[in-house]
Amino acid sequence: MEEGILIYGLEFQARALVSQLAENNEIRFFIATQSLKPNNQIHLLEVNEDGEAAIKSRIFAHPHGEVWKLNSSPHDANLLVSCCNSSQQGSNVFMQTVLLRLPDMDSPPEGEEFLTFKDAEVLPLDGHGSEVKTTEFHPADGHILATVVDRKVLLMNRAESQTRVVAEINSKNCPKLTGGKWSQHHQGNQFITLHDCSVRSYDIRDVNHAAWTIEDAHAQLVRDIDCNPNKQCHIVTGGDDGCIKIWDSRSTKEAVFMRSDHSHWVWSVKFNTFHDQLVLSSSSDSKVLLTCASSVSSEAHGEEMPSISDSGRERLQDGLLQTFEQHEDSVYCVEWSSADPWTFASLSYDGRVIVSKVPRQYKYQILL
Repeated sequence: MEEGILIYGLEFQARALVSQLAENNEIRFFIATQSLKPNNQIHLLEVNEDGEAAIKSRIFAHPHGEVWKLNSSPHDANLLVSCCNSSQQGSNVFMQTVLLRLPDMDSPPEGEEFLTFKDAEVLPLDGHGSEVKTTEFHPADGHILATVVDRKVLLMNRAESQTRVVAEINSKNCPKLTGGKWSQHHQGNQFITLHDCSVRSYDIRDVNHAAWTIEDAHAQLVRDIDCNPNKQCHIVTGGDDGCIKIWDSRSTKEAVFMRSDHSHWVWSVKFNTFHDQLVLSSSSDSKVLLTCASSVSSEAHGEEMPSISDSGRERLQDGLLQTFEQHEDSVYCVEWSSADPWTFASLSYDGRVIVSKVPRQYKYQILL
């Protein structure tokens, strides 16, 4: 699999993919389907690289509806949360967020086509809204989650059975929030929201207090955001203008890095957890791009960094490194493995999952 790819096909359409974050030894990803039929599924994929590379899967029934967003806990490998359309009630379909716990899988039951989750808990929205965009696990406290619903961010403390609003857009004529993510930094006190073309970070200790704002971050809707795990103030965004941009939250007038290599909407952007000069992005143009942003990474050595390393090898320079074109539909998600810094997975709407590797020449340029 060093230079090749692995392909896994789902029966239904899908747009939700996430790495099993708390698993540091095995390369595993969760994928959830988005079917109008009541038999949606969540697939747990494991990449086996012993001998000939292969993917093995376990499939779980998800009777709670079509999944729009999926997240896994960074604290508990057996815990994940889905944001999904519930089953129809009369002519109405409403969204909910469901906390799911994997069963003991050391000896899965024989003769069953689908496994079932050990627990499935619908998290309370307490009447705050109906359009759930995401539910995110707190980076440090396993009991806390944040849910983006309509124009609000709800903070849920499961240990204390409390739910409170920590951010709200009061104008009814404004668009709803389109997403959000915790910052791993600032002691876990900042939650970053996406609102139309802008990005706002809120301090959860002070309701509706914006820690910083990026107005008009993109010319069109901001689709996704990720925080650099190794640089406290750097985030990357992707938008409908086909651009990916890296920002410094201390000075938000303009991006510190920008590329416009996609020809359509950017649905997903991700920093590599270990080598943050590597950025993945996926788009409705059916492509996955691997981009280098060495000049603004945690491994940058200043503006006059020589192009040749001490070992005599050419350093990795800013720009597009590789285009992956194995998908035939919109690529809604791309995710780095939490166990292997060189492996990533991408998911297109037709249910095709592709597991790929960072090409060897770029790996060696980083390591040597």
